[in-house]
Amino acid sequence: MTYYSTSLLDTSVVIDFPAEAVNEHAATHSISSVTLAELAYGMHAPDIVETSRRQERFVRVRSTFDILPFDEHCAHLYGALSSLVRKIGRAPKPRRMDLLIAAVAGTNQLPLLTRNPKDFVGLETAVKVIGV
Repeated sequence: MTYYSTSLLDTSVVIDFPAEAVNEHAATHSISSVTLAELAYGMHAPDIVETSRRQERFVRVRSTFDILPFDEHCAHLYGALSSLVRKIGRAPKPRRMDLLIAAVAGTNQLPLLTRNPKDFVGLETAVKVIGV
C-alpha cells in the first residue's frame, strides 16, 4: 500500500470520519471547497439539535483541514471526468458533486479518500480513488 503525504477527503469521509483508516493512507488531509459547500448545505436540518450538531461539524472541519479551491483548472478537468463517466454508460449529472470533488483531487494530484468508491467508477485513469 502506498502512503501519501497528503490526501483529499471526500464529503462521505468528513461526515463519518474513520480516523484510523484515513491515517493509514496519508500523513495529512485536505478537503475541497465543494465539500465545504456540501456541509454548509446540510447544516439546515429541520431538527434544531441536528442543525446545531452540523454547525459544530462545519466549524470544526473548516478549522481542521486545508481547503483546496475549485478553480479554472478543476473546471477543465471536471469536463474530462464527465466525459469518462459518459464513456462507461453512466450519467454525470447525478454525480456532479462527486465529479467536482474528484476534479479538485486530480488537479492537485492527490489521492481521493472516500467511503463510497463506487461513486467514482470510471475515473481510475485520471484520479487515484481509495475506499476507506
